[in-house]
This record gives sequence, C-alpha cells and structure tokens, in this order.
Amino acid sequence: MAKGSSVQALYELCKRTFLPSAASPPSSHAIQMLSSLMDTITPAEVGLEEETLEDERGHGFFGSNFSNYSSRTARWAQPITYLHIYECDSFTIGIFCLPTSSVIPLHDHPGMTVLSKILYGSLHVKSYDWVEPACLARTTEPFNSPVKLAKLHSDAVLVAPCQTKILYPKTGGNLHCFTAVTPCAVLDVLAPPYDEAAGRSCTYYRDFPYSSFQGPTNLGTEEKEEEYAWLEVINEPVNIYMRSGIYAGPAIQACFLFQIHIRRNSKFWYQY
Repeated sequence: MAKGSSVQALYELCKRTFLPSAASPPSSHAIQMLSSLMDTITPAEVGLEEETLEDERGHGFFGSNFSNYSSRTARWAQPITYLHIYECDSFTIGIFCLPTSSVIPLHDHPGMTVLSKILYGSLHVKSYDWVEPACLARTTEPFNSPVKLAKLHSDAVLVAPCQTKILYPKTGGNLHCFTAVTPCAVLDVLAPPYDEAAGRSCTYYRDFPYSSFQGPTNLGTEEKEEEYAWLEVINEPVNIYMRSGIYAGPAIQACFLFQIHIRRNSKFWYQY
C-alpha cells in the first residue's frame, strides 16, 4: 500500500507546498521541511536495492571524445535511467540512476527550485550561479554568442548518505553538472517542471576558466579567479545516453485540489 509510505508523504507535502495558484514562491521553512523529509528516504523505500546493482561503467554523455569510442563500445555503454514517479503542472518527482562515469552535462533550471537527494553511491557535483548584474564577454569566434560570467557554488564529491541539496532560481547552484563516481541514484523534486511554453527550457552550457576571456570589469582584490567561470550556451547534446525505466516503489495515491468560489474574491480549497 502506498498510503503511509515515504514517497506518499513526499507527494502530499509537495502538493501542499507547491500550490498552482500561489502568488509567491514557498517559504524557506516549507522547503526545509521537504528537504528534511527527503533526508529520511532510503533506496529500498523507492524500490531500489543498492546491493543488487552491478558496478558497470557507463557513458551517459560521451562529450567531445565520442569519436574515440568504437560503435561497439557506444552500443553497449550503460545508459542513465530515469524513473518517473509523479508529474503535474506544479512539480515533478523522479529518480536518475547513473552508472559509473556517466555524466549529465552542465544545464540550468530557470525559475525553478530543485531538491536532490543522493540515495546511494558517490556523485561529483559542479555547480554555478550567475553573477549579478550580468557580466558578458565576447569570444574570438565571430558567430559565437557572448559568454556569461558565473560564480562557482560547489565542486565536490557527495557520498550517500548525505543531506538533500537545494537549488533556487538564483542561488544554491542553479546550473549544475553531475558525474557518477560510482553507481548512484538521485531522487529529484523539480518545482515547477521544465515547460518551454512557460519559458522554462533546459539550456546546456560549457564552462571556461576565468582567464580565457577579458570581461568588462576586473575581479575584486579578495576574489579568486578559480571561483569564477565563463559559461557558453551550447546546443542540446545529441549524445546523452538516457532511457526511461520502470519505477518499482510504492505507487502514489494522487489527491486533487478543487477550488470552489463561494463568493467573489473568496476561495476555499478542498482536498480529496
């Protein structure tokens, strides 16, 4: 039964936290409550058994060295697997299962709050936030778009069990790249989900050392070059090796919010 499961509790708390008609984003307290709940979720509670996994190397993203791999290697490389749990207009819940050495390239989460819980394994996370006000520099290539300055937020290996990581629209490492050091799984909550029509498209980037370009202003005397990077927009990588899997954990019993107008400007919410 899903009722009483950790996943059901996560769904219900997300439903109360990310309301579709909310005029403002959830409070930091509400997000911390979600984070604390996710901290308690184990692989077994979402249908994953770490001890049954094989240490198979994978190439979720082949990168610029793709041509060095034979077609046989590419054909048999282990893909990243995405397990869909729930999705609505306000949030999504899912799990990314990454084999050793697989990569999810550097990408952003425009206007989104994301909570990520490493369920098992070790994951290298490199993340950035945009420098504000925006700082642009021109590349030497005439047809390339300008590069944009970002500040490094994190460049570390996370090992389960560890606390849930939270990124916000402008802080917390909104742009990040994942590299699996060992087989690992990441439970993700995205709010709101990607939606191209709403201006929330996923954009991919590549990063360059700060010394690669000359910006309009210099860093302060106490700032270090290694804490900054120039990011360039790239086309969506065509060589991301990802597939959909079957979620084997407890099914979610969805509830629905009905908005009833009693009188003008008065709204009451009923949950079933």
